[in-house]
Amino acid sequence: MSFFSNLKKNPFYKIFTNIFVIIFLPFMIWMLFFDENSYLIHREYNNEIEDLESTITFYEEKLASDKEMIKNLQDSLELERFAREKYLLKKENEDIYIIEFDTIKE
Repeated sequence: MSFFSNLKKNPFYKIFTNIFVIIFLPFMIWMLFFDENSYLIHREYNNEIEDLESTITFYEEKLASDKEMIKNLQDSLELERFAREKYLLKKENEDIYIIEFDTIKE
């Protein structure tokens, strides 16, 4: 028997010569890789969405901590402590000494 007669008896030949398969395979390849709405582009969009959601979470936590700080700064003693520590403010006739520690470990 010749090569072509053996090939025609093969079950894969019958599957891959079906007109629906011949049309469907290039269509699927086109839709998965080359179309503007391809799987690869959707995967990039999903990664970008995850990054943006993590950014949103970070800023929501930052907002909550800032609201807590604002709530604490309503007290005059806390406000004074914050101003002294953060901005090195002082009262009249008061001297401030800044002590820096050498924290380099050998």
